[in-house]
Amino acid sequence: MYDGYYEGKVALVTGGAMGMGLAAVEAFAREGAAVVLSDANAEAGASAAEALARDGHDVTFIRCDVTKEDEVQSLVESTVAQHGRLDAAFNNAGIITMPAELPDVSRADYDKTMAVNLDGVWFCMTYELAQMREQGFGAIVNNSSLGGLVGNPGRAAYHATKHAVLGLTKCAAIENAARGIQINAVCPGTIDTPMVHALMEREGITAESLYEKQPIGRLGRADEVAAAVLWLCSPGASLVVGHALPVDGGYTIL
Repeated sequence: MYDGYYEGKVALVTGGAMGMGLAAVEAFAREGAAVVLSDANAEAGASAAEALARDGHDVTFIRCDVTKEDEVQSLVESTVAQHGRLDAAFNNAGIITMPAELPDVSRADYDKTMAVNLDGVWFCMTYELAQMREQGFGAIVNNSSLGGLVGNPGRAAYHATKHAVLGLTKCAAIENAARGIQINAVCPGTIDTPMVHALMEREGITAESLYEKQPIGRLGRADEVAAAVLWLCSPGASLVVGHALPVDGGYTIL
């Protein structure tokens, strides 16, 4: 699809063991990129990387907890030491906690959500940009959410982080556009992923109730988000700067 553009390129994906992250790893790998799959779940991450390597793809696993700055620094440095460059990064790692209205959000849930969804992106961008500025090229896509564009009851902490990710994305995009670095964000809707299924189970949400809220009448697929990520990292998106791209089946235009 990309006429060999990704051949010889190096991509880094956080939260890459499952869901949208794994779909992005698979998509980069299919296009010929060497991919570093990173995740806090060592067992799932290693298993996913090994399966792709057995299929002939250049995919390796590096465990990283994105809430720990030293681990993020080591992740990026190890990626560059292994491959000599960093062309594309998808900062995807994220969590969502149980719903609670603002006065009832526990400090523990607030701190955990901020640490993963916001601090994690900040740390990743800090070290990815250091490398990309040095080499003079690169592309970064941050995973925000429809929660970065709208508000929903019971999701104050989650939506706060996802709005903040868009702020980081826009500022960094302006700062680095003239340096040959593309920075954008995707804002997925409700995607058919293990995280969404876990959320449905613990909150008693039925599939039918979710379908009713989707203009397309179904959940999104992880590969549909991955397709948007690859495009934003490609020359086809070279004039797209600091954009928050909804990948949500029309949810945010209702």
